[in-house]
Amino acid sequence: MTQLSNILFDFILPFLLAMGLLVVVHEFGHYLAARWCAVKVLRFSIGFGRPVAMKKLGRDATEWAIGAFPLGGYVKMLDEREAPVAAAEAHRAFNRQPVAKRIIIVVAGPLANFLLAIAAYWALYVAGVPGVRAVVAEPLQATAAAAAGIGAEEEVLSVDGRPVASWERFSWAMLEHAVERGKVSLQTRDAAGQSHARELDLTSLGEQDMEGDFLGKLGLVPMALAAPPVIGEVVKGGAGEKAGLQADDRVLSVNGLAMPHWAAFARLIAAKAGQPLELRVQRHGAEIALEVIPEKVVVDGKEIGRINAKGKANDAQYERYQSKDSYGPIGAMGAAVVKTWDVSVFSLKMLGKMVTGQLSLRNLSGPITIADYAGQSVKRGSKSFLNFLALVSISLGILNLLPIPLLDGGHLMYYIAEAIKGRPVSDRFMELGQQIGMALLLALMLIAFYNDISRQLSG
Repeated sequence: MTQLSNILFDFILPFLLAMGLLVVVHEFGHYLAARWCAVKVLRFSIGFGRPVAMKKLGRDATEWAIGAFPLGGYVKMLDEREAPVAAAEAHRAFNRQPVAKRIIIVVAGPLANFLLAIAAYWALYVAGVPGVRAVVAEPLQATAAAAAGIGAEEEVLSVDGRPVASWERFSWAMLEHAVERGKVSLQTRDAAGQSHARELDLTSLGEQDMEGDFLGKLGLVPMALAAPPVIGEVVKGGAGEKAGLQADDRVLSVNGLAMPHWAAFARLIAAKAGQPLELRVQRHGAEIALEVIPEKVVVDGKEIGRINAKGKANDAQYERYQSKDSYGPIGAMGAAVVKTWDVSVFSLKMLGKMVTGQLSLRNLSGPITIADYAGQSVKRGSKSFLNFLALVSISLGILNLLPIPLLDGGHLMYYIAEAIKGRPVSDRFMELGQQIGMALLLALMLIAFYNDISRQLSG
């Protein structure tokens, strides 16, 4: 029962929340554009299949419905191609509208997704996005970073002239260059304050590297902020409190093994679920021996140990390396538009490289992976969830603009052809396009599901 509740709250509900919001925004774009163009809307549905709930509202008695299958949605408009239309309402049928209005209605859905992404990024930049500066640890020998002369505690200031104020911005800028696998110029500053121009060779990256930690492959690892092995907070009722641990206790050793920092202590606790451990802690200058038995918990299908105690942050070190991306309301709007544009262009580049075989189709993700990321983002807080929402909203907007029949982009392709030719494309051509579109979408779904399952099985 506990496992089922974990799946429900950690994956299913965050996924439905995210996808529900994205679908509502997308379909509402179509709905508002249709109303603006004086087209009658018969139904606004979230989900497909038989409606499980429905209510008629407005002068046109539009049906607002929730379908049995929640993945997707649609806006059904008055259309003579689907059902007979009364002569008095023929002027409000979608198929009777000028091609320019039909294009506006079709484009409005994906446009709404891009506007949602801009709004999410705007909120993030106004609130401020905390992070750490792009300071690297000592690169391993025989890596691209070592060959470029990058040393320990060297901070990356810019990538090809583009300033990077945090590790997150640095990672994103490097990802954009990594897909090209060429060379990239870095401006860095060492621990002594000296500036350096470094040239990093990315040609060693392979397809599999792009699916994992490509920065680690290059030797670029963030410098660890080594928090001391000091108890910051003990959760009431947990294994730590039962053992007698108190805030400000410094853990000296576990089963005789010295604990140099909090990370080492946390790793050992996680590996010893249900096993009694002898702790020696320093409290008010005196050494005390305690016995703790880490509780067994299941995280991502793996059993680990927990004592429900938090470490005390190294405030001085954190202050030294922290960063914050923040703007005023006006500046945040410009930054949000640029971010949305950059992510959109990069997504199209990635898609193009997958189509041409330059990148593996393993980079495609389906609903299982999206649900996993949704759950993780919710656990990390509202800012993480907003960032996730913006990325998926952009992906949904781009996907729907692809020139594939059955998608908005496919309809847009037909209407552009009609505008050029001066007459609609033939019914036979549209029917053939729908068959091809259905086959393409089915193939994409199968690949995405296969990738999802492979990721889950491989951990």
